[in-house]
Amino acid sequence: TTPELSKRYYFENYAAYGFKDEKWKFFLSATYSLNNKSIYQFPQNYIRASFQRDTKIPGQELQFVQEDNFLLSFKRGINDMLLYNDFYRLDYIKEFENHFSYTMGFKKWAQTPAGGLYYTEGGSLTNINKLTTTEFSVGLRYAKNEKFYQGKIYRTPIIDKYPIYNLRYTAGVKGFLGGEHNYHNIMGSIGKRIYLSQLGYSDVRVEGNYISGKLPFPLLAIHRANQTYAYQLNSYNLMNFLEFVSDHYASLYIDHHFNGFFLNKIPLLSKLKLREIVSFKGIYGGLRDENNPAINATGLYQMPLFDNGQQRTYSLSKRPYIEGSVGVGNIFKLIRVDLVKRFTYLNHPEVSKWGIRARVKLDF
Repeated sequence: TTPELSKRYYFENYAAYGFKDEKWKFFLSATYSLNNKSIYQFPQNYIRASFQRDTKIPGQELQFVQEDNFLLSFKRGINDMLLYNDFYRLDYIKEFENHFSYTMGFKKWAQTPAGGLYYTEGGSLTNINKLTTTEFSVGLRYAKNEKFYQGKIYRTPIIDKYPIYNLRYTAGVKGFLGGEHNYHNIMGSIGKRIYLSQLGYSDVRVEGNYISGKLPFPLLAIHRANQTYAYQLNSYNLMNFLEFVSDHYASLYIDHHFNGFFLNKIPLLSKLKLREIVSFKGIYGGLRDENNPAINATGLYQMPLFDNGQQRTYSLSKRPYIEGSVGVGNIFKLIRVDLVKRFTYLNHPEVSKWGIRARVKLDF
């Protein structure tokens, strides 16, 4: 709903039905504006209660609305792991005029593995049908002088030279509303655009995460993977779903745009106003012994396997995962195409060393 119905109360809902699993998926949310302004206008100040029952691929992180989401329907390799999730959430969001904001949240999450994904306790080989967690979180964000395009319900940030800082702390509480584990999770990131005069600009993002507590792999950091043919800026485009998990990691993303520095010097081709792009993505992390089922199986889940018994999920304890790409953007003002190369962990089963990925987005 929009402010045309009410400036205080807002509702957002959807429903879907799967004909093969014969299950309903739906989302229900109610939001109350504390400043009698639209919750979609800056600065936001509202509280929201929601419930969601839906499916998810572990390790796939998507924005709810994006121009190239039709490409997500086509996937490479084996894609048979699925989660059925029930999310109960209560969130409070507060923004300030200086573009500092904070969030406080409560979440109860009940997840059930499906398809080719099984939760099997390593010590007893008992199948686990459901895993439940209850957690509280606090998030801080600061984006000096941030500007964005404001739609009816979604924002599109306008990236500039000022860095964006994010810090989030989450605490899992065992025994509260069915929560099965105690844990602490802290994640921080810094993103910044660096201008290099005639050589264009680089979008750089550094991220780190540490999770304390003895936890089964579904509650660890499942690194953002991509088995679709859409190029995703914040995912590893040649990493398989649930290929890597960590309880601590550091990552670096660099996306450099030359803004036609080379192609604009080529006769005729310059009229197309194409843009050259190179990118680098690397992540290094690992598992402590207490969270490694190969060392300490009691209380942990076995890592997923392929049907032929080959290992499917790994840690990053030996060396970093690295991939890079070269691409051309601004094709018909809409399309970006990248040739992506994976440099490490090439001996894993069902991986691709090379790939072509496309992104559809209107750039101004």
